[in-house]
Amino acid sequence: MHNRPPTIGPVQTPLAQIAQRWTPTPRTLRRAALSAVVMSVVIIVTGGAVRLTSSGLGCDAWPKCTDDSLFATPEQGIHGAIEFGNRMLTYVLSAAVGWTIVAARATKPLRRGLTRLAWSQFWIVMGNAVLGGITVWAGLNPWTVAGHFLLATGLLTVATITWQRTREGDGTPRPRVPRPVRKLSWAIVAVSVLLIALGTTVTGSGQHAGDSSDVPRMPWDWADAAHIHAFAAWAVCALAVAMWLVLRVVDAPDDTRARARDLLIVLLAQGVIGYVQYFTHVPETLVAAHMLGSALMWIAVVRLALSLRERPQNDAEIPAQADSALSRV
Repeated sequence: MHNRPPTIGPVQTPLAQIAQRWTPTPRTLRRAALSAVVMSVVIIVTGGAVRLTSSGLGCDAWPKCTDDSLFATPEQGIHGAIEFGNRMLTYVLSAAVGWTIVAARATKPLRRGLTRLAWSQFWIVMGNAVLGGITVWAGLNPWTVAGHFLLATGLLTVATITWQRTREGDGTPRPRVPRPVRKLSWAIVAVSVLLIALGTTVTGSGQHAGDSSDVPRMPWDWADAAHIHAFAAWAVCALAVAMWLVLRVVDAPDDTRARARDLLIVLLAQGVIGYVQYFTHVPETLVAAHMLGSALMWIAVVRLALSLRERPQNDAEIPAQADSALSRV
């Protein structure tokens, strides 16, 4: 009798192999998702620091720092070091996103929606890296700089949603407040998006162009752009106050009311910083603080919107293995 020839079994991807051997604890999953949120904020702030220190063209080529060197050279001085350092932080961001992808894929039962959210962060990071290169090639054109910031905010959006989803199940969303309250929340989201977009017009026409050379600016008066931006900020504040009051009237859950309170606190701090920087001729330190405030405000807006619904668990979860199990893979 002839022996049956050996056959090759199905080939598994590295992620599937890890998932077969390791199940993260819920705490590990949440920490992985939170790391992506934190690094998304860091990359926004450090990207602003590059512009505020006039280091936007510290590396005048892409993907290399110069035409002949992958790294910053002594001739480029501090500006080259700052720009190259910010590029290196993209790898740290990618590592945080990668950790999120691995943890989401290894969760049992398989959560396809969560895994897709994690992977979408990866593609946004790659897309923004390319847009960053285009920005360098375009000599810090203010429109590409604005797009670079907005795409970074898009990454922060997906990272925040992913973080929130790690605390939920995959069941059909169920509202926790009446429909008019949810509509008010979407109004806050829409006006906040407008506020952030208008902020890029202030940046694009302002004095911090990102480099000491002759960088083009957006074709309107900076003060007018700042005033329009301030009007949008007041609109967000008014809507946030209305939300805080309405949530009390409808006796919303405590965590939802806490999210509305957090948004008000961030908006108050952001407003103070914004007005102080305007009347003190936009010093670099306050501009950096305002960019941090913009990221924190957007996180608060997204978390408030997501807190108005809940997602129950569909199935009983498979018990997680010890985190140390991964070390044996």
